[in-house]
Amino acid sequence: MTDRKNLFFFYKQDPYLMNKIEPLIELAKKYGFTIVNHHKDANIIASFGNDGSFLQSVRKTGFRDDCLYVGIGTKPQNFYCDFHLNDVEGLVEALQTEKVEVRKYRTIETTINNSSSFYSLNETSIRSSIIKTISMDVFIDDLHFETFRGDGLIISTPTGSMAYNKSVFGAVVDPLLPCMQVSELASLNNTKYRTLGSPFILSGERSLTLRIIPDGNNYPVIGFDNEALSFKQIEEINVRLQDRRIKTIKLKDNSFWQKVKRSFLS
Repeated sequence: MTDRKNLFFFYKQDPYLMNKIEPLIELAKKYGFTIVNHHKDANIIASFGNDGSFLQSVRKTGFRDDCLYVGIGTKPQNFYCDFHLNDVEGLVEALQTEKVEVRKYRTIETTINNSSSFYSLNETSIRSSIIKTISMDVFIDDLHFETFRGDGLIISTPTGSMAYNKSVFGAVVDPLLPCMQVSELASLNNTKYRTLGSPFILSGERSLTLRIIPDGNNYPVIGFDNEALSFKQIEEINVRLQDRRIKTIKLKDNSFWQKVKRSFLS
């Protein structure tokens, strides 16, 4: 950990954070870190804000697997932010000791029409862009599993299972399991369309293929974590769990299940 000294700060340009950042730069230099102006030159990327800011920092810096990400929260109850803005000195000290560990989180890759690919750390969601249901043929590997019609689908990683996925009654999944979860958004079930009607979990070895049925609604909005893009004339969406892992700095005594308990049961 101590051989990583090039530090990049990722934060919004708002007055509150900017006032906080300046003294942190001097503090980091005091401990021997070099503050770099571009994330490509960094081997530690620190985001300031909340979980949304952390997800943005990973996305805007290209889902790098050759550096460490650290989340520094401005509010309590963040999943990715083990450290708080008011105790950054404790973070810098922890980087010099054995109080932290590196945890690796899997990502999912979404490929549109066998061309453009996008990564997600939490989830990929496919939703109708108009007030009309969207229809998709769902394939697991080469098996036609079901024909879905409804508002959309969420495909989440284990770490993302506590986010959007949980709000639609998906399962909370241990991040040590290499898998992805598929959850429905307001599915329509009748004699023509029949879905499983509950979330299901796929092994990381599986591939998920969604073929859009061209019924006038084949330009859905696709969400990649907290960023949404609109695509036209989508025919096929392929989703796979990837070997690419995001390395994060975590406190040793702050496990995934401790966070689940603190967030939902305390």
